[in-house]
Amino acid sequence: MNAVNTLLNDNLKLPVICAPMFLVSTPKLVISACKNGVVGSFPAFNTRTQAALDEWLTTIATALEAEQVANPGACVAPFAVNLVVHPSNKRLDADFDVVRKHKVPFVITSQGNPSAITQAVHEWGGIVFHDVINVAHAKKAIKAGVDGLILVASGAGGHAGEVNPFALVREVREFWHGPIVLAGSINDGFGIRAAEVLGANYSYMGTRFIATEEAEVDPDYKAMLVTSSVDDLVFTDTFTGVKCHFLKPSIARAGVDLGDIEGKDSVDLDLGGSNAWKDMWSAGHGVSGIHSVISVKQLVTQLHEEYQRAVGTEPFPHTRSNHHIKSA
Repeated sequence: MNAVNTLLNDNLKLPVICAPMFLVSTPKLVISACKNGVVGSFPAFNTRTQAALDEWLTTIATALEAEQVANPGACVAPFAVNLVVHPSNKRLDADFDVVRKHKVPFVITSQGNPSAITQAVHEWGGIVFHDVINVAHAKKAIKAGVDGLILVASGAGGHAGEVNPFALVREVREFWHGPIVLAGSINDGFGIRAAEVLGANYSYMGTRFIATEEAEVDPDYKAMLVTSSVDDLVFTDTFTGVKCHFLKPSIARAGVDLGDIEGKDSVDLDLGGSNAWKDMWSAGHGVSGIHSVISVKQLVTQLHEEYQRAVGTEPFPHTRSNHHIKSA
């Protein structure tokens, strides 16, 4: 816990991690998040090669070191890399060699046994948090020696769990007293505070950060997030084999009629050259609260004010600013 406190709590403006998002998180978004006092992260899969991964890690570390030198009093958060530790990931060893080379301070593991990765990361003083979607997975991760759990609950974007966050956090808290990160529909400062009251230490926010100027995605994706609500989401395993939240308008935009394939045991799906992750866009239930595309700095400032209003105190240092609430 001391390593977590030193790395995270002492370097955050808000208890927030900008989640690692496939084909979304890039150095630009990661660096901006960290400079504004929240953890920035990215999946190793977002780089095509180990050379590219090495370049990304160098770019991020150099930028954050320069920020700390230029602004000694600034709260610069650490960054994290997400590694899929399932045996099906044939590039894990090669990717981890690069992560080891850079001594990445914070590693997020997913979909497998993180024991070996956790042991190695601890050797250079880093920390490991593991994604889980249920209590059974949580207990396995704890046994593997991880430093924290990321509870991916119902309502999260991308590949999400199906357990209500209220139930999942409270059940895990019955046997785990370490750090918990909660993912699932957290879209503003009120949600961040609610997660804390529930028993989580940090909030995992993904969808809201896609609708920022620094997210390097198709502008139509951002526009769709602004105009969409929960009713525009579908939770399906049709495209990836694992249940995932997708925006219905993006499916239609890719030329697929969801009505023709949903509910069938098997389908011969011809995407017409479309790629499920590239052309069919994901979002979590928090999409209903997105009304504009703003900079990461503006977003964190907005989250600060909302969090302060919700908590009534200031446990994390931050600067007050006016918050303009835009109408839906």
